[in-house]
Amino acid sequence: MPQLTLKIDVDTYRGTREGVPNLVRMLQDAGADATFLFSLGPDHTGWALRRALRPGFFQKVSRTSVVEHYGLKTLMYGVLLPAPDIGRDCAPQMRAVRDAGFECGIHTWDHVVWQDNVRKRGSKWTEALMQRAFDRFTDIFGVAPRTHGAAGWQMNPQAFRQLDAFGFEYASDGRVRLNDDGSMVDPAAGPYRITDAGKTLACIQLPTTLPTLDELLGRTSGADVIDASNIAAKLLGLTETPRDHVFTLHAELEGQKLAPILRQLLAGWKSQGYTLGSMAGHHAKLRDQPLPSGEVRWGSLPGRSGELIVEQDLTAAGG
Repeated sequence: MPQLTLKIDVDTYRGTREGVPNLVRMLQDAGADATFLFSLGPDHTGWALRRALRPGFFQKVSRTSVVEHYGLKTLMYGVLLPAPDIGRDCAPQMRAVRDAGFECGIHTWDHVVWQDNVRKRGSKWTEALMQRAFDRFTDIFGVAPRTHGAAGWQMNPQAFRQLDAFGFEYASDGRVRLNDDGSMVDPAAGPYRITDAGKTLACIQLPTTLPTLDELLGRTSGADVIDASNIAAKLLGLTETPRDHVFTLHAELEGQKLAPILRQLLAGWKSQGYTLGSMAGHHAKLRDQPLPSGEVRWGSLPGRSGELIVEQDLTAAGG
């Protein structure tokens, strides 16, 4: 049976306090498993306003109603309001996710700082931020984390090496290439390993294979504009052919204003015959399977501004 892995990125203080409990209830109602990836340090969402200078940023803002989904207060954190410490203030909400039976992992220490800087920073900076997130997670949960999903799908070579240093067996830090209609450029793309300086790293990458809701909303599909009334059908059309998929959702979106769309998707995927599972469950299916490998590559995706880690130019296992 194919698995549709639900990977939940938790970016903000509000998303942790409000969106996460909502998602837990929705997933339990649907009989679905998932992996929650937490931001563990300060919420500097207001600093993200600097991205207004990037090509495509204003189009995304206008399409996805950033103020409506994130809230004006969140957009002021680190600018006009102090940045709340998510891990310190929201530890009970995080532990409640674990207690409900869901896998928990690391998203980042500081979402904005990581997303806007990691590509150009060196080893010491990278190690320091990842270690802070690792230590905070361990403090909150009483055990070391097992997995990671990078903020904004942004990494650098040292970050991938650090995953091996932590002993992570699997992570989801990148994407597969997508066509304008949201379909995969390479229908066979999927789990792989990173090659760094001629060495293949141990940690398996489980890349996101589907477009996110914020990448689709407001775009055109044929003669139609994709909106709340038809976006679930659009995504379900991309999963009609059974295969394992990874879908990234956000506590700030699907856990709040876009919750009705998520309910449609969960019901639709179950009707299509998918198991709705966690990253751990996806990884368990891959044990002892040969996987391709490739160097870190950057690329753009339809509906998303800037570049991110994108799977491409892989070498078959044993090749």
